[in-house]
Order: sequence, then structure tokens, then C-alpha cells
Amino acid sequence: MKINTGLGIKRTIENYTNFIKTTIKQDKTKVFGIGRNKTGTTSLKKAMKDLGYVVGNQRTAELLFDDWANNNYDPIISYCRTAQFFQDAPFSLPKTYKFLDEAFPNSKFILTVRNSSEEWYNSLIRFHAKLWGKNGRIPTKEDLMNANYIYKGRPWHVKRVTGITPEHDPYNKEKLIDHYEDYNTNVVDYFKNRPDDLLVLNVAEEGAYKKLTDFLGIQTLSDEFPWENKT
Repeated sequence: MKINTGLGIKRTIENYTNFIKTTIKQDKTKVFGIGRNKTGTTSLKKAMKDLGYVVGNQRTAELLFDDWANNNYDPIISYCRTAQFFQDAPFSLPKTYKFLDEAFPNSKFILTVRNSSEEWYNSLIRFHAKLWGKNGRIPTKEDLMNANYIYKGRPWHVKRVTGITPEHDPYNKEKLIDHYEDYNTNVVDYFKNRPDDLLVLNVAEEGAYKKLTDFLGIQTLSDEFPWENKT
């Protein structure tokens, strides 16, 4: 695996800068975006940055995937000391929110969702087809094994480790939708007695931005959610 030293130095500097900013802004509670990918997480990230939160470096977070897979949450918790807001993997993966809740009492969690499970699935396959599918088709096992994201074959590695779908059918609709619905149900159930700690948010709904700022206890800076990375 080829390592880009320049990028590594850049991420180190960014993490250190975030750490300094976070140390100065101790008045802000840590906030975790724990919605599954393709639920408006990038738009949430943009909104949080605009609201003055120090946002964690996403590539650094993605490199913690194998720690998550091995149930080693210490590196993830250590990384969370570098910023104030975090989203996408490994924060969008099962169980992570439970360990973060224990490690950072009084933190806030935001579960982003789509209008329906069908809409989420369609958004996911469109996005992955655009990234890795040959001629825009839904990616096959071979496509994922040859895909370059961080390193060659990582998309396939993530698919196999999470184990949501069978090897011969990596985008099995029934399995993926069941996983999406089960994940959301488990999150809501975990926080059911602490409604002030969890916000279930559909960024496409009217008034979603106001719900976010009310949840965070800050003034609204905009009437609408800033859309980012719309497929």
C-alpha cells in the first residue's frame, strides 16, 4: 500500500489544529452524527462547521475502521479529543454510539434519516454505482475488489467485515434495508429514556435546520439546511 507522506503530514497538522481549537472551546458539548451514510451526513457536517463547531478529519476517522471491527474503541475515543463534531464511519457503524456515550457523558447524538428506507437504498446504490460501478451499474464483487478508495479493495474489505450482505450479492436490497431499519430502531431504543440526548433528523424536511439549532441550544443562522454532496 502506497503511503502519501504529504497527506499524512497535512492530516497531522489539521488534527493538531483541531485539538487546539477544541481545547479553547470547551464550552461546546461534543456532538456525534450517527446516521448511516447517504442520509444527509455531509450536509449536517457543513451545517455544524458553519455553526462554529470544530469538525473532525473524516479521512483520519475512516482509518479507524479496523479498530471498530476489532472492538477496539480506545483509538476512536482518543481521536474524539481532537474536535467537537464527528460523522460518518466509524460513528455511523453499529455499537459505536454506545461506547461514545459512556466515554463522553452529556454528549449529543444526531441520527440522520431519509424519507423512507427505499429512498435511502436508492441513494446508496446510485452513489456507489457512480463511484465504483462499471459503466454506472451497481458494483459487483469484482468492482469493489478493484476499487481504489484509501487503498485498492477497501470498499470490498468494508463490505466483508460488516457482513450485512452475502458475498455473491453485495447490494442485496432486502438485507441492506433490514440493516438500515434495525440500526435506526436500535439507536432510538437506546436513547428512549433520554430524549434530550438524541435528535432524529431528516435534513430534507421543512424546518430541519431549526430543529438542529434548537437541539444544540444555539441561534439559527439560516432558514434552510445547506445541501452538500447531493447525488
